[in-house]
Amino acid sequence: MSLKVIVLGPAYPYRGGLATIMEMLARTFNRRGDSAEVMTFTVQYPSLLFPGKSQFRSGEAPADIQITRCVSTVNPLNWSKVGRMIRREAPDLLVFKYWTPFMAPCFGRIARLARRNGRTRTVCQIDNVIPHEHHFFDKMLTRYFVDSMDGFVYMSHEVGRDLAQFTTGQKSVYSPHPLFENLGARLERDEACRRMGLNPEVRYMLFFGLIRDYKGLDMLLEAWSKLKTEGKTEGRRLIVAGEFYTDKKPYTELIDRLGLADDVILHDWFVPDDEVPAYFSIADALVLPYRTATQSGVTQIAYNFDVPMIATNVGGLGEIVLDGQTGIVCSPDVEGIAGAIDQFYTQNLGEKFTANMPEAKKRFSWESAVEALVECAEIKK
Repeated sequence: MSLKVIVLGPAYPYRGGLATIMEMLARTFNRRGDSAEVMTFTVQYPSLLFPGKSQFRSGEAPADIQITRCVSTVNPLNWSKVGRMIRREAPDLLVFKYWTPFMAPCFGRIARLARRNGRTRTVCQIDNVIPHEHHFFDKMLTRYFVDSMDGFVYMSHEVGRDLAQFTTGQKSVYSPHPLFENLGARLERDEACRRMGLNPEVRYMLFFGLIRDYKGLDMLLEAWSKLKTEGKTEGRRLIVAGEFYTDKKPYTELIDRLGLADDVILHDWFVPDDEVPAYFSIADALVLPYRTATQSGVTQIAYNFDVPMIATNVGGLGEIVLDGQTGIVCSPDVEGIAGAIDQFYTQNLGEKFTANMPEAKKRFSWESAVEALVECAEIKK
């Protein structure tokens, strides 16, 4: 049965992993013989509420999928207009991506209007039920959105447990975060070092992604300092690559106070897709020193490039990073992170973990993600 599908959420010209996911979902629906298009934002965040430097990416729009900019998250009149338009188009499936309660009023209104045609099923691939930075209105807004959905796909069991506090009979299906296959293949390490102007004789650990306080970069810096004091960072450096979505000053002051200016390579900007392969082709391992987590899209970049990981045992990270097989899962504190980095190098675990990657990442397919969305919609044929 061929389905008519509308995917609603971030997409070109918006940047980031969420936009990539929505575009890849549409492509995968089309590959399996369905008819999918994407509806994205005219306004995603008001500039005053956006913590980064830019919401947009450069380059041409994808030529293989239809993307229409028609949704304003800040205009209730627009929500009604878009909801009625989708109701008239009557897709079988209306797919949302939910990651912040800010989107709840907009998405919830559109979904309620769209499903009144008696045909359209509303489903959501949900990243976070409760955001990492809490506000008193989060639960109220999330409940409003959840009540407008017919089904959910959650990507970690941590999110599944959170979701169960809000659902009222909707079907929920587990399907882990797919790989970011759009980023291409691994480079030869020497070539990656040449592109980045780095010394190939030095070994590199990588912290990658938007920098928020819950991601524990400060603990990683403290752990690196501990290892340096113990004489265990000789010939090694730490690359920190990502735009600050929090105050940068405490981190740069911490680097200075710990005497890590020569140890840390700080690339504090949003890394475009075409530059990502070099970072992961250089890295011995990706470090995710998170204090809290649901799941992380960055793990799926690492899997795409067969890069081992060191991750703290919080949220769903331990479900994705297989301890002792594709990486090390450690306690979420300075001692745990430092011990894991030391273990990785002293036991020469990189080659072993890399060899396990091809088999381990088979579970992260886009086809499985789409099948889960269709399953939770419970569409009657």
